[in-house]
Amino acid sequence: MANTYTSIHYHFVFSTKKRERWILPEVEARIWAYLGGIAKENKMKPLQIGGVEDHIHMLLGASATLAPANIAQLVKGGSSAWIHDTFSNMKGFAWQDGYGAFTVSKSNIADVTAYIQGQREHHHAKTFQEEYLAFFRKHEIDYDERYLWD
Repeated sequence: MANTYTSIHYHFVFSTKKRERWILPEVEARIWAYLGGIAKENKMKPLQIGGVEDHIHMLLGASATLAPANIAQLVKGGSSAWIHDTFSNMKGFAWQDGYGAFTVSKSNIADVTAYIQGQREHHHAKTFQEEYLAFFRKHEIDYDERYLWD
């Protein structure tokens, strides 16, 4: 076959450092838009971005040549600098060191999109920690809880 064709979608989840509540409703739309711009600039397709004050979810389409670690580095690094420069009251802002990245089949994109859109309601009943651990269990990811909550 002369060409390569892929359909790769990731659901990224990462929090602010120490899950501090930096992403207030009055700035979140600008932050989501900026994250989407970073994705587009790096040849990814942002499908849905959202979250709450202490963490974000990003559903992205990506090429086979872009590893999840590279995606996280591009998004988190580029947005941190912009947040510091743009919002004078967010000079202490930082993302957590790690991230969760979960593959999403094309048939589940609508469900994941709805899940991300419903974050505010979802977190009335469940904390970020509970949500994150549920993702690990669902995707059968081994983890050591001592290293999850920096």
